[in-house]
Amino acid sequence: MDGFPLELPLFLLATFAGALVAGLSGFAFALIAAAIWLYILTPLQTVTLIIAFGLIVQGASVWKLRRALDWRLLWPFIAGAALGIPLGVSILTFADPAYVRAGVGAFLVLYSLYALFRPAMKPIEAGAAADAGVGFLNGVLGGMTGFAGILVTIWCGLRGWPKERQRAVFQPVAVAIFVMSAFWIGAKGAVTADTIKLFFIGLPALLAGTWLGLKLFGRLDEATFRKIVLVLVLASGAVLLAQTAVS
Repeated sequence: MDGFPLELPLFLLATFAGALVAGLSGFAFALIAAAIWLYILTPLQTVTLIIAFGLIVQGASVWKLRRALDWRLLWPFIAGAALGIPLGVSILTFADPAYVRAGVGAFLVLYSLYALFRPAMKPIEAGAAADAGVGFLNGVLGGMTGFAGILVTIWCGLRGWPKERQRAVFQPVAVAIFVMSAFWIGAKGAVTADTIKLFFIGLPALLAGTWLGLKLFGRLDEATFRKIVLVLVLASGAVLLAQTAVS
């Protein structure tokens, strides 16, 4: 950030808003925060802070939901994601990122619009193999776009799981993806002193937003939670399409 007077308040506002939404819905920290950060921070700073802050936001939420965690459900998603992340990163080396963002964005927009306006469907019955497949695709998407939990979030909704169970699945998966991504960024020595300074400056806003979001989550009913998740999926797709249009 070159000029502190305006850019610092924007940075703190984006951090608080992203943490609030993530605490409430279980995901979308990157979607909210990066929408502002990318105008005032470098892309590398943005990605690094999304991972660092995302680990705290998601980690706090996972800790709160720790009694609902079921590792028999989680391991297929995490194992699949571990295989998908390197492929997603590799795809970016030979595919046009604009086409990738456009394709993923169009899918997310169409799916969320369909899910918002369709009548209730019978939950999908599936096993560990299907969960691992979704985890793999989610890892590929995370490697390509940085959206760590979108496909797992959609899949949990299609399975018809209650909101606590959904969050007890897609949030630990997001944490695992952030950890693996942080490993690669750290291994490349890409974390700068300025980024570390921004991390500590934004930490109080992050913690305040996370606390408030978790408080509000406890007051949501299942129908409202589902609508919030689908609207955020729609927004995620719209952001990817917008990034394609301006690139």
